[in-house]
Amino acid sequence: MNNELRKSILLHMCCGVCAAASIEKLKHQGFSVIGFFYNPNIHPEDEYIRRLEAAKQTAMILSIPLLEGSYDTCGWMAAVKGLEQEPEGTGSRCGVCFRQRLEETHRKMKAESISCFTTTLSISPHKNAALINRIGSEIGNESFIPFDFKKEDGFKKTLDFSRVHSLYRQRYCGCVFSLNSH
Repeated sequence: MNNELRKSILLHMCCGVCAAASIEKLKHQGFSVIGFFYNPNIHPEDEYIRRLEAAKQTAMILSIPLLEGSYDTCGWMAAVKGLEQEPEGTGSRCGVCFRQRLEETHRKMKAESISCFTTTLSISPHKNAALINRIGSEIGNESFIPFDFKKEDGFKKTLDFSRVHSLYRQRYCGCVFSLNSH
């Protein structure tokens, strides 16, 4: 793509570390990236604030704008009610969580008149990229751009970026259930 044809993309960011390699890949493919930090699943609130600060640092380092969604933990808990005992990573609670965050990202994309959207969630070796991409495509049809950011050493690149820039790197997925499973 040349600069005249650059498409803007709203990138749902789960954290600053995971966003780094995703942003670089999207820029390399010619996208103009706008970050969107929307993660009402993150618990406790001080963890949310640490991850938001790391996302802001990453956005600044990589020169992209960053939008912040609401921190609606009550809405998230209501969405996953009844799924508390599901296994972390493979249970249906994670799919509900992905859907909620991608639905909000899709709404934000439309509200901001951005061309398309995607998510950093697929960069984690602990997350099912096929499931994430299926949910994103169900929500956004052709406005969702599927990626498996962990390919081509994406996850390793995020770790390297976090070390070089001394970014906060979390030790669990983010929700209270994943915190309790570690």
